[in-house]
Amino acid sequence: MSRARRPAPGGSVVSYVPKVAAGLLLALLVAGCARAPEPPPPEPTPTTVPTPTDEPVKDLTIEDIGFEPHRATLPADKREVEKASPSIVADDPIAVPARVTREITELRAQTGALKALKSAEYAGRSKGGRPEAIKAPAALAKADAALQNEPPSGGEQYAKIVENPFRSPKVAPLSTFSADVNTASYSNARRFLAGGSLPPKDSVFLAEFVNYFPYSYERPKGDDPVALDLAVGPCPWNPKHHLVRVGVQARQLDPTAMPPRNLVFLVDTSGSMSAPNRLPLVVQSLELLIDTLTPQDTVSLVTYAGTAGVALPPTKGTEKEVVRAAVKGLQSGGSTNGAGGIAVAYDLAVRSFVPGGVNRVILCTDGDFNVGVSNHGDLVRMIEERRRTGVFLTCLGFGMGNYKDAMLRDLAVHGNGHHAYIDGLEEARKVFVEQGGALVVVAKDVKFQVEFNPARVGAYRLLGYENRLLRDEDFRDDRKDAGEMGSGHQVTVLYEIVPPALAKDVPGVDPLRYQSPPAPAAASDEWLTVKMRYKAPDGDASKEFARSLAGNAYRADQGADFRWAAAVASFAQQLRDSPHKGVGSVPGVLEEAAALVGADPNGHRAGFVEMVRKAQALTTRPAAPAGATN
Repeated sequence: MSRARRPAPGGSVVSYVPKVAAGLLLALLVAGCARAPEPPPPEPTPTTVPTPTDEPVKDLTIEDIGFEPHRATLPADKREVEKASPSIVADDPIAVPARVTREITELRAQTGALKALKSAEYAGRSKGGRPEAIKAPAALAKADAALQNEPPSGGEQYAKIVENPFRSPKVAPLSTFSADVNTASYSNARRFLAGGSLPPKDSVFLAEFVNYFPYSYERPKGDDPVALDLAVGPCPWNPKHHLVRVGVQARQLDPTAMPPRNLVFLVDTSGSMSAPNRLPLVVQSLELLIDTLTPQDTVSLVTYAGTAGVALPPTKGTEKEVVRAAVKGLQSGGSTNGAGGIAVAYDLAVRSFVPGGVNRVILCTDGDFNVGVSNHGDLVRMIEERRRTGVFLTCLGFGMGNYKDAMLRDLAVHGNGHHAYIDGLEEARKVFVEQGGALVVVAKDVKFQVEFNPARVGAYRLLGYENRLLRDEDFRDDRKDAGEMGSGHQVTVLYEIVPPALAKDVPGVDPLRYQSPPAPAAASDEWLTVKMRYKAPDGDASKEFARSLAGNAYRADQGADFRWAAAVASFAQQLRDSPHKGVGSVPGVLEEAAALVGADPNGHRAGFVEMVRKAQALTTRPAAPAGATN
């Protein structure tokens, strides 16, 4: 009886392990086709087991093996295979060094090979093309089991942010962008600072820092679900410039007047979610939302790991304990088929659709999709297609080390939803309890277009919203998707303004050859005009209104809210080491913020002051890399 060859003494097993896995995967292929007519066997050829080397190992992919392992079916009776030829038993122990364990993890995630290694015997192909039985080396199975509690691989991922430049209103008189109510960047930065490191620069979205805090804005009047509140004052990081604030307030619905909610909890239960700040925190967070259910609400629970399934069919809000028991029974394990889970969750939401109500999928994950449809662009296109059903999406990020911020951010943008990062139970309470009504959308496809008066504005710069910019012509195009605002949501927009006398270095353009410049408009002392368009939650046609900022609106002291937003923006620029941070500093932000805490019922402003203190202690240390695992 022949025996599988072990690595040569002193040789590396890096290349050996994947070959064992590859053989077993080919075994699955044979098993799935066991009853199909067999072609004539090829002539036997000598088979040589290559000597292991230290060369880098190429990860096996679905394309390499030609089929998806989890769809293969093993023969009901293994003895049919054993009769074909003698068995090859590879049961000698193989020592797996620590440096190989990461390779094993990747193989498990991509092909399911090590899941096969955990089983006793599988059908496979050996030399000469004959099917034979292969027993998995016990040491590999033990090594795989030992990896279950290790931090996931892959590193954290953040898309590069290119900050908006100063622009001349004579060249670009319009600034057009979508609403953004996301707050994930702020709580994610808080997690880094709490862990003793500065956040990666590209993880800091300035708009999400400013929008994390509530402000006292003008309330909507009449039938409009939103209102604008404009102000202009000094710019703290550049005393020669001005700062314009555009505040947007969505209507706050009475809790007793909330429409029925059809909620589908979509929970990632893959192996990467096993840490305490992942699935256990998801369970605690969802329990807070369960406490808010009303008799008219309906809740479903979908889970996904290697495959997706319905853990709880649509259940009325009166059965809170049934819902709670289903959520508390969640356990983690396996790879991450996020696309499969998304498809099941949307299908379930559509089947339970409530006309005129809240229909929403709430995704809880670290964003590390690694099987099924896992390509970033394909997932975004899938979400774009699903949003046509009228079901909205909330993306809640959990965990550290392999958190995929860019993926979740894009899914939320294209899924008519918003994105938050849950770094602890208090943040979950903010999202589900303090802002729970925001799950009810009051205005969708919210867009802004700001026109600047060159007589008052020499140059302007939009702070943040880099991932929400729109073309000027998109503003009136109702086919163009934009952001949503829920009950009580606020959007705060800041522009840094350069006076005309100081705008000497802002690039211009040559005069046009084939067009005459437009005739100058009537003289005006206004700073700017803000136009806003939005649709009703179930509507297809936009409504528009506008408001101008009068020339005499400038105030040297615009009050605590204005100064607070400016201080938060300055802090975000410090964390990003922005080229526009000017004379701002972390100690300066700390001094300003500490004096502005004031009435702080939920402790958010005091929490910011503590964050700034931690950042001040870390400013002499380098920022954490994007793949950091605090």
